[in-house]
Amino acid sequence: MENPKAHTVLAVDDSPENLDLIKNILEPYYHVKVAVNSELALQIAASQLPDLILLDIVMDGTDGYQTCLQLKAQDKTRNIPIIFLTAKHSEEDEVHGFRIGGNDYITKPFSPSIVLARVRTQIQLKTKSDLLEKLASLDGLTEIPNRRAFDAALERQWNQSKRTGMPLSLMIADIDSFKQYNDFYGHPMGDECLKRVAGALQSITHRPEDLVARLGGEEFAILLPNTDSIGAMLRAEQYREAVEALKIRHVSNNPTAFVTISAGVASLRAHAHDQYAILLKAADDALYQAKNQGRNRVCANNLTEIP
Repeated sequence: MENPKAHTVLAVDDSPENLDLIKNILEPYYHVKVAVNSELALQIAASQLPDLILLDIVMDGTDGYQTCLQLKAQDKTRNIPIIFLTAKHSEEDEVHGFRIGGNDYITKPFSPSIVLARVRTQIQLKTKSDLLEKLASLDGLTEIPNRRAFDAALERQWNQSKRTGMPLSLMIADIDSFKQYNDFYGHPMGDECLKRVAGALQSITHRPEDLVARLGGEEFAILLPNTDSIGAMLRAEQYREAVEALKIRHVSNNPTAFVTISAGVASLRAHAHDQYAILLKAADDALYQAKNQGRNRVCANNLTEIP
């Protein structure tokens, strides 16, 4: 059985008696939330993100099928598994439930052992799916978000900027003379350097919406939503200083003889027809300027912030 209270199940039924029965069956093993109608279920699902939803099909007002469709239409709740609760036994009803996104059925009257077994199976599948999704979004060496996770976050924040009109800033950083570091110290030390730099960048990233990612090789990106060009430059300097403060010896990196980064910063208020590629290019151009001006510095693309 699962670790006690490690997961949350939301039970949705307009019958208080059915909800009491489900709670009695599941509460020794799971946190159980209840909702007596579709509207309350949608609110709880979006705010608390349960691991599983038990959803009655026949309810007053919005039925379980419609509730399922609404859950699957929202990014936050689309991946929560759903077990339908039903007194219906027709093959057509079951097929329809699976087609709209249901994962399983439990028929009434409830058998406690069946309820527990099917809930446990769906929780286990969700846990494994979540782990695989997390591993797929992390860089294997540094254990920070990878390029795939960065691209998804950039698209999401870009669309958010379009909706709100708030600025979105991007910093692209590159470890200076990293090829020479690998050549002199060897690739195992190079890997250790990458991990320490990633840790330094991550350690001063405190806002939950900010993202530090490894794009590949010695290149990192930091996404700063709701941050204008002035704020982004201040943050970028903090990141540069954090790496320099590691004091990792690098005899080929003149004039400091320590590992440093160069960074390019760009800020935009996304417009309706803009593509986020323009933000990437602007930050990359600014990084190129930082490299050309001597490295271990931050440059901003001053033409990128659109009022």
